[in-house]
Amino acid sequence: MASEQRLMILDSASMYFRAFFGVPEVLAPDGTPVNAVRGFLDFISRLVGDYRPSHLVCAWDNDWRPQWRVDLIPSYKTHRVLRAVPGPRPDIEVVPDPLEVQVPIILEVLAAVGLCVVGADGYEADDVIGTLATGAPMPVDVVTGDRDLFQLVDDAGDVRVLYIARGVGNHERVTDEVVVGKYRVLPSQYADFATMRGDASDGLPGVAGIGEKTAASLLLKFGDLRGIVDAAGDPGSEMSPGPRRRILDAADYLLVAPKVVAVARDIELPAYDARLPSAPRDPERLAELAQRYGLDSPVKRMRAVLAG
Repeated sequence: MASEQRLMILDSASMYFRAFFGVPEVLAPDGTPVNAVRGFLDFISRLVGDYRPSHLVCAWDNDWRPQWRVDLIPSYKTHRVLRAVPGPRPDIEVVPDPLEVQVPIILEVLAAVGLCVVGADGYEADDVIGTLATGAPMPVDVVTGDRDLFQLVDDAGDVRVLYIARGVGNHERVTDEVVVGKYRVLPSQYADFATMRGDASDGLPGVAGIGEKTAASLLLKFGDLRGIVDAAGDPGSEMSPGPRRRILDAADYLLVAPKVVAVARDIELPAYDARLPSAPRDPERLAELAQRYGLDSPVKRMRAVLAG
């Protein structure tokens, strides 16, 4: 058992998408696909068994594409919009039908187990994670396949990322040293680095002509994006003509993009209890769900790992 308190924060959508695409199709007795449910539960069991956190939060996307981010950069996640929804409700995201039907089941099972789910209206799971991880009163492990969350890594604050891009069973423990080794920037510089580099998967164009190598060298020389922009506008600075021109040409983008790329760290969250239970909160309901959806094996594994 763990000798200290430790918070594990799960990037839930990152994990259940990975489970859906990585676990072969499995059907419940009534024909409902449940491969994402089974995979997600087994991912949690494996991580809890390996790391023995005292607290665990499943961070949730109450709004996967917040309007305030779209207002700043209209292309933000545009290619993932299935249908725009007028008013305050989130747009509908492109999600494979066999996965979409599983998300409510995942929530039902998590509730029956007693695992904490936290979301915030108008914000993404990344923002929930950023708020929970920043200033947490205990060490933090953030589980994600999204490298944007490398901006949260902080050895001094005891925050690391368990990066699952190559699978939960082959994840990487990302610390300050790992970020510096991979990208030649500090975690505190990573959001500025990502802003310049851009990210096609999120609809962020980046600065044309500025790749990872140039972005890292500019941050090494000028410290942060504010310093880079100021140097580009200063004829007497030591910035070479090529990057100077590209930074100046991207002035409008660089004015708003940092607010989009940086995860929020101080949003208001609903009340929650992140303590990891030693037994299911509602064992009868959990047994009912396990029977209905053919989840006996993953539920058994979950119960065993919670019992220690």
